[in-house]
Amino acid sequence: MAADRSFTNYVAKRFDNNFWAVAEQYLNDNKDSLCSGIRRIHRAGEMEISDVKVEHVWVNDLPKMKIQFDVAISICFEISEGDYHYDDTEEKTIWIMARCRGNLSCNLDDFEIFEVTPYNGKNRTQNPMDDDLVPVMFPDKLNKIAEQFLSDHYKKALLHPTWINPLELAESMGLSVKFVYITKDESIFGRSYFFDSDAELYNPDNDSFYTEHIPAGTILVDKAVAFMYVLGATNNTIIHECVHWDRHRKAFALARLYNSELTNIGCRVVGGIDGNHSDRNAVDWMEWQANTLTPKIQLPITMFKKYVDAKISEFRREMNAYDMIDIIEPIIISIEEDFGVSKVAAKIRLLEAGYEEALGAFTYVDGKYAKPHKAAKGFLQRNQTFCVSLQDSLIESAFNLELKSKIAEGNYKYIDSHFVLNHPQYIEKDILGNEALTHYARNHMDECCLLFSLTIKSHINDRYRSECFLNRDKFNEIVFEAHYGGATAQNANHAKMIKDYNAELLTVAKKLPMNFSGALDALIDWSDMTEEELAEAADMSEKTIQRLRNTEPDNVTIETVVQLCIGMQLPPVMSNCLLRASGKNFMMTEQHIMYQFLLNSCYYKSIFECNDMLTAQKLKPLGKQNRTA
Repeated sequence: MAADRSFTNYVAKRFDNNFWAVAEQYLNDNKDSLCSGIRRIHRAGEMEISDVKVEHVWVNDLPKMKIQFDVAISICFEISEGDYHYDDTEEKTIWIMARCRGNLSCNLDDFEIFEVTPYNGKNRTQNPMDDDLVPVMFPDKLNKIAEQFLSDHYKKALLHPTWINPLELAESMGLSVKFVYITKDESIFGRSYFFDSDAELYNPDNDSFYTEHIPAGTILVDKAVAFMYVLGATNNTIIHECVHWDRHRKAFALARLYNSELTNIGCRVVGGIDGNHSDRNAVDWMEWQANTLTPKIQLPITMFKKYVDAKISEFRREMNAYDMIDIIEPIIISIEEDFGVSKVAAKIRLLEAGYEEALGAFTYVDGKYAKPHKAAKGFLQRNQTFCVSLQDSLIESAFNLELKSKIAEGNYKYIDSHFVLNHPQYIEKDILGNEALTHYARNHMDECCLLFSLTIKSHINDRYRSECFLNRDKFNEIVFEAHYGGATAQNANHAKMIKDYNAELLTVAKKLPMNFSGALDALIDWSDMTEEELAEAADMSEKTIQRLRNTEPDNVTIETVVQLCIGMQLPPVMSNCLLRASGKNFMMTEQHIMYQFLLNSCYYKSIFECNDMLTAQKLKPLGKQNRTA
C-alpha cells in the first residue's frame, strides 16, 4: 500500500515508547560490553541514548489474526568521559532485534516484546508478510498454499476430483453469500465485508438506491453480473472472495488502523479492486493473489492431474484418437462441466500441469475458429502465437520489412489465421475443397508457421496479462495486437523443399512474355482454365478476357489484374510477372496493401472469399462493377 499505510511506520510510531524502554534496558544490561572499543575518551562515564529508530520489520503470519514480527532497532547513544580531567564524549550506534507479537483483531492492543537479542542481520520468517501485511507468496509454493486452503476449509476436494460448491465453502468458513444488485452500472462483481457496515445498494425496479446493514463476514455477489456471466464466473467470484477473507484480513486490518471507515473490498468485473486508489500496489497484489489462487483451489493439482490422465485415456479410447490436439478440447469441456470453471481457467490449469496442447485450443481470430494446434514442448511463451488476425497481418506485412520479404516470395500462405509454409506436407485440401493445415502441420507448428508476439490493447493490469493471453475465445472482449516475431526453427531441409516445389514456377515465370496480353495468354494456358472458367473464377465477363488476350489494352486497371491473378490462383512469382507486364504498381493505400496481401498469401482463395476479406476491412470488393479495362 502507500507509504502512510506501512506496517513499519505504524509500529515505529505507535510503540516508540516501548522501543525506547527496551533500548534503555538493553544498554543498562550490557554497559560493559558496549563501552569496549571506545577511542576518544579515557574512561567511560555516563551513557545516554540520543535516538532510537526502527530500521526494519519482518512479519510472520500466525493463525487467525495473530502476527509475530521482529523489529530491527538502531540505538544511538553517547558516552561521557568518566575522568574529570577531560571533557570528551563519544557517540556509538548499535542494532538490536526486538521480537514482538500481537493480535490485529484487537488492533494490537495486546502488543508485547517477548525477546531482545543483538542484531545479527539474519531473519527468516516461516510465513512472511510484506509491509502492507499482504502474505508473500512464492510461485513455486502456490499449489501448496491452495491445497492448505482446502485442507482448512474443504478437505474432500483433496480426496478425489470434485466440484467445489462455493456456497458450501463459504459456509464452512463462517461466511454468508448474498445475491443483490451492488451497483447500477454493474461494474462490481463481488464485495467482501470484513466489518459491519451500512451499504448503499441498487434497486433496479424503481431505479433508486437504498441502505442495508451488512454484517461482517458477508460476501455480496451482484445479481445482474452473475446472470450475464456463465456459472463458472459466478463460482469463481465467490471462491475469489473467500480467498480475500482467508488471506487478506490482516492487510485490511492494517488499513483500518489508518482509516476506521474502511469496511469491505469490492472486486471489479474487469479485474482489480474498487476504491483505495492510493493503495494501488497492495491492492493489485491482493487481487493478483486471489485471481491466481482461485483456480488452483478449484482445481487442486494432485486431483486435477489424476482427473486429466483419466480423461485422456477415456477420450483416446472413445474417439479412437491418440494425438492430444484431437482430444484437448473435449478434455477442456469436461473440466468446465465437472468442476464449474471457465474454459480459460481450465486452459491455464492444464498449462500449469504440463499439458501445453491447451495453448492452441479454443482459439478464435476475427470471430473464426482455429483448429487445435501445438508446438514443441517449451517452444511458445504465453504471449506468443501462430494465430494472427487479418488486420494485424495486413499491417505487419506492409510495414515489417522482414515479414514483407518472406511472404512476397510466396513461401507462406495465410490459412486459418496462420502463415504456413507452402508445401504439401503442411497444406492439404479439406472435404469441401478448401486449403487447410495438415494434421502433421497442426502437430508441428513451430516447424512450419511464422511466429507472432501478442500485446494487449485493452486496459488490463500487467499482473493479469499472462492469463489474458490465453483468453482468445469467441466471446472475449480483450483486444489483442500481434507483431511478427520471426521465422520458427525450421527443418534443415526446408530450403530444398521450397526450392524443389518452386522450381516449376520459376521455369514458367522466366519464359513469360514481357507484354501483358502475351503474359496473360501464357498464364491462362499454364493454369489449364477455359475462358469461361476464368471468367467465373475472376468474376468478369468472357468478352473482357478475350479482349485482354488478343489486344494489348491501353489502360488495364490494377483491379482487373488482381481479379485475373486470383481467378487463376497464381502464386506470387507469377502474379508479380503479370503485374509488371501491366505496367501497374501498388501504392501505399489500405486498398492496395490488401491487394498485395491477397496475392502474396491468399491467392489460393476464391474471388468471393477474397471479397469477404476486403469487405471485412471496410474496403471495396473486386468484381464486375470494377471492370473498366
